[in-house]
Amino acid sequence: MTILRRPTLTLTKRSRAFWMVAAPMAVWLGVHDARIAAQQPVPSASRSGVDLAAMDKTANPCTDFYQYACGGWIAQHPAPPDQPRYGRFEDLQERNNAILKDILEAAAKNTAATDPDVRKIGDYYASCMDEHDIDAKGLAPLKPDLDRVDAITSLAQVPAVVGHLQTTGVAAFFGFGAAPDFKDASQYMLIYGEGGLGLPDRDYYLTDDAATTKIRDAYVQHVSKMLQLSGIAPARAQAAAASILKIETTLAKSALDRVARRNPTNIYHKLPMSEVRKLVPSFNMSAYLETAEAPRADSANVTETEYMKGVEQVLSTTPIADLKMYMRWHVLNGNAQMLATPFEDENFAFYGRTLTGAKEQRPRWKRCVDAVDSDLGEALGKAYVDRTFGAEGKERTVRLVQAIEAALGRDISEITWMSDTTKRQAEVKLRAVANKVGYPDKWRDYSSLRIVRGDALGNSQRSNLFAYRRQLAKIGKPVDKTEWGMTPPTVNAYYNPFENNINFPAGILQPPFFNKAADDAVNFGAAAAVVGHELTHGFDDQGRRFDADGNLRDWWTPEDGKAFEERATCIADQYSAYTAVDDVKLNGRLTLGENVADNGGVRLAWMALMEELKDKHLGEADGFSPEQRFFIGWAQMWCESRTPEIARLRAKTDPHSPGRFRTVGVVSNMPEFQKAFGCQANAPMVSQKICRVW
Repeated sequence: MTILRRPTLTLTKRSRAFWMVAAPMAVWLGVHDARIAAQQPVPSASRSGVDLAAMDKTANPCTDFYQYACGGWIAQHPAPPDQPRYGRFEDLQERNNAILKDILEAAAKNTAATDPDVRKIGDYYASCMDEHDIDAKGLAPLKPDLDRVDAITSLAQVPAVVGHLQTTGVAAFFGFGAAPDFKDASQYMLIYGEGGLGLPDRDYYLTDDAATTKIRDAYVQHVSKMLQLSGIAPARAQAAAASILKIETTLAKSALDRVARRNPTNIYHKLPMSEVRKLVPSFNMSAYLETAEAPRADSANVTETEYMKGVEQVLSTTPIADLKMYMRWHVLNGNAQMLATPFEDENFAFYGRTLTGAKEQRPRWKRCVDAVDSDLGEALGKAYVDRTFGAEGKERTVRLVQAIEAALGRDISEITWMSDTTKRQAEVKLRAVANKVGYPDKWRDYSSLRIVRGDALGNSQRSNLFAYRRQLAKIGKPVDKTEWGMTPPTVNAYYNPFENNINFPAGILQPPFFNKAADDAVNFGAAAAVVGHELTHGFDDQGRRFDADGNLRDWWTPEDGKAFEERATCIADQYSAYTAVDDVKLNGRLTLGENVADNGGVRLAWMALMEELKDKHLGEADGFSPEQRFFIGWAQMWCESRTPEIARLRAKTDPHSPGRFRTVGVVSNMPEFQKAFGCQANAPMVSQKICRVW
């Protein structure tokens, strides 16, 4: 759901790191990794709340409903030079940025602030914005970490350095941290997994088509340039870049693909620490765990045992000089966004321009706003909530949640493909779902985090260390289900299978997702469908594998499990037929969970609206019936423009379908849409094979 900085391609500092490993299992509503928000009510351009200017009424809704609902918006909003994707999320971000910038500039000027959180966010922002100081220091702030790598003379010294680097967010070789035990979600445990790759996905190393080969070649040149900027001679840097690609390719060959990782049973291997050591015998695990500041533990979850064997292959066969260059590269890569301009520019040249098609670097103030949100999110979020979020939005959202939960309860009781035995378990899980709206009940304590004005890189690294230590401190302690995995300004939402809860930050409770000026038909098509989307995640291809307590447990009868998979396969096949860009199709298995949640969420919202309309009359407005306004409300959340490059990247890495297919994929599965718009049975927006799970 976030590309405000470069795409989160590796388990580095900006990924919120591997210690937040619950995130790969948490399922989010929106664009991949996009932390975006809006604050001020947007005047409705219509009586109902439908965005009339966004529409293209020359299009036939039964032929291309996405163009009909979004064609005007797309024509008015091409992707700007600094953003490879521009949609309603990013549209909201512009308003959000203005408010967050105002908060941070005021905090930066208030050097006498008595509130420690205000001082911290102000000092962090001021340090990030001081390009002159950052450029004057050059590579000096990173010298201690580079010196650690340079001082290595033997393989025996590698583990201790890797452990230290990982505490600051540099995931060399593999990822490490803490996450709930899949089969005892009340407790945290140590976890090892994939990490240390500089390209977006394993397939970028293993696929040999022309487009991927071109990116790989550009990656080698990028690595070489970054090494040269750090003082390595050109010829040596070029040779080192080639060896780094070889190392990462070996790791990639040992990694599971993204679809396989979607199945939690594939990434849960609880092993005694003695067995973990056997996976990488060339790696001194004791020395590593000491500098990684890991607590004593008897066991760990090794998400991909074959990947750790790949790490062993690299360590045991690669010359020490090449291992050091690999580590040097990841130190540079993991910290590039807080280094001098030449490093930042080169970082953007590859991760922005080449990979995503962005033509310009985002303005520095926006990048610094995002950096504060990333590292001091609840300190900034507290100021954001004070300024923007009222009780009304929270109360109305809670009512929507209750309506959607009731609809899912009816859906479970009425479906014919599930036995009573499994239904009873599903109802138990539904009753146990908790919901969090707006912001945390208890704000995060940043008192132990030292922020120093004028030390941009140090602030970033200490923030990573703070988050890392905070997560590892949870080992052996009960899971705190009140904690949030997103900051309050985030325009997004998520379901956490380990905690069985749905979460709606304040940022998403804004138009077009939630509009106080809109009528129920539009808000149920948008906001209620968002709620339904997250709730359905508890019962999608991943969520269904966890029980009411968040434990990985099969509570389905074999027959019901088979029936679910048959229905899920229908959805996977449907979306796999959609073309993302040029010759690239969507991967319906990669996007399965989000597509199931979209289809289920909209259906639940429809059921809830129909229940509302039993006691309330909504007539025609702006020329649309309530039923038509409902579907337009859904579609207009997903209006967007994309560069071909980002479309290709997302097709390989993003579990979310593009906005066009989030729209037409859902409505084509709903006879209610056909009826609402009077579509003929053979119309393009009417599927000849209805796919439905929930």
